[in-house]
Formats: sequence, structure tokens, C-alpha cells
Amino acid sequence: MDFNLFMNDVVDAARQDIREAGYEELKTPEEVDQALSRQGTTLVMINSVCGCAGGVARPAAANAIHYDKRPDNLVTVFAGQDREATERAREHFEGYPPSSPSFAFLNDGKIVTMLERHDIEGFSAMDVIGKLQNIFDDHCKEV
Repeated sequence: MDFNLFMNDVVDAARQDIREAGYEELKTPEEVDQALSRQGTTLVMINSVCGCAGGVARPAAANAIHYDKRPDNLVTVFAGQDREATERAREHFEGYPPSSPSFAFLNDGKIVTMLERHDIEGFSAMDVIGKLQNIFDDHCKEV
């Protein structure tokens, strides 16, 4: 099996998982700037192909949003794949080092908090869902 073909399949599956969960995929710096300047609350899932992304972060991203409170906007960038979009997104996360997978929470285009890789790796999807929903409780309106 060709490694590049295998990795393309892995990346495609990871992209599909998060899109099917309802997240808007941002692939260019321009798309990032437009999405992260929206009014209201925005959850950014920084996707990756590592095990903690597939086993914890993407399932948490998909399930945390089925809650009484949730962000107005759900978007994602793919670290290691859409490099320019990811770099632009990280420019919006002032005070936080690059981390993937991770979640950034913004309000009116300003970073509020992040769940970084160390908040995800070694935890269960249910743990991360709880962490995300605590952020939603503190910053989102009831839907």
C-alpha cells in the first residue's frame, strides 16, 4: 500500500468526521479571517491526524454541541494539512502556543480560552465534552 494514498484516506476521513458533526471547514487564510471575525461565540476545532484527535477530540467536538448551550459558530482548521489557514487561525489565539488537536473559544472575534492538547491527550472524550460544555455554560446562550 502506498503511504501517501493511505494518509490521504486518513485525512479525508478526519475531515469528513468533523464536517458531518456540523463544523465549517476553513481551508484558506481568507476563510479564517472571515469566520473568526463573526459576531457571537465561535468554537474552533484544530483538527489533526493523531490518535488523540480521532479517539478523543473529534468525538468530543461532535457530541459536546448537543447541549442546552452552544456556540453560535462552529469552525475547524486542519493542522498539518491546511497550513496557511491553521497559521492564520493561530494568529487569533494570542497568548496560546500552537497545539493540535485543540479547541479555541472566541467571543466577537476575541480569544476567550483554549483547550490545548494537554487538556485532551490522556483524557476521555467524555472528559473533554465536559470541559467544552463548562465553557459553553460560562459563555454561550441557551438554544
